[in-house]
Amino acid sequence: MTDASTPKRQGRRPGSNQTRQLVLDAARARFAEDGYAGTTIRAIAADAGVDSSLVMQYFGSKEDLFGAVMSITPHALSRFAEAFDGPEDGLGERVARAFLEIWEGDPADSEPLLAMLRAAMSNEQATVQLRDFLQARITELPGHGAKEAALRIGLASSMLVGLTVGRRIVRVPALADASTESLIHVLAPALQSILVDPEG
Repeated sequence: MTDASTPKRQGRRPGSNQTRQLVLDAARARFAEDGYAGTTIRAIAADAGVDSSLVMQYFGSKEDLFGAVMSITPHALSRFAEAFDGPEDGLGERVARAFLEIWEGDPADSEPLLAMLRAAMSNEQATVQLRDFLQARITELPGHGAKEAALRIGLASSMLVGLTVGRRIVRVPALADASTESLIHVLAPALQSILVDPEG
């Protein structure tokens, strides 16, 4: 017989950290696939094999869960910026290669970014995060003033994001079926001409 006066044990249930990670992994994949507006807590819970109420217990709301999912990996944050290090020769190829490696490589890097890109159409938080990722990491461009550098980087970023939309979201056949190397071959000269002034 249990003594009613005995205090109940407090603390996290066993395996709670693992369950939380399962929810995060399921949410990351679901946001990447369906976007913010098309993703439901019920679908995430089903993917993670838990009850919807448990997802809400951990994260409070879909927006808060989305914020947690958008923890972009340090590798993804640094890889694109590192492409701008080094000589001007080959800059276009380094940027194209780094971008495609990030957005099409390890799911831990690519899925949060794809989720952010899909959600940016309907969620202000995602729009701000995507803009920050694309521009705030790159603060200067050799040989250009701050204003012109920002314009050139913005143009290059828009071109690359447009490629990702066409290839991974809209799935334009010519883009979706192309190999990474064939895309880099075409993209590199275009990016080089945007990022580096040939008369500079």
